[in-house]
Amino acid sequence: MSSQSPNDARVIPLRPQKPAPKPREPLWRDLVGDVLRRERLDQERTLKDVAEAARISMPYLSEIERGRKEASSEVLAAAAHALGLDLGGLLSLVQSEFDRKTAVGRTVPGPYNGLCLVA
Repeated sequence: MSSQSPNDARVIPLRPQKPAPKPREPLWRDLVGDVLRRERLDQERTLKDVAEAARISMPYLSEIERGRKEASSEVLAAAAHALGLDLGGLLSLVQSEFDRKTAVGRTVPGPYNGLCLVA
């Protein structure tokens, strides 16, 4: 016996529905670049100023900020120090940026995420 009422139409999809694609995790170089650029702009400093203080070329720093280049740990430390950060502080900010970008659409289960029975 059918659970449908006589006036309900039965819909049969022509193509199976594909699950929604998982959002792509952000790339490390994009996160680092975003953090470096945000810190530089918050300090109202120019690319030239920070590049000179870090002793790296201005075009290279620009490419790092835009996520076009993977910088070595030495270059990242130099850029961080030029902005008044240590490497650990930069990594912490990158972790926060990662958490912020990947939290969209993600739910964090609470302590009671489901049915709770009490006797």
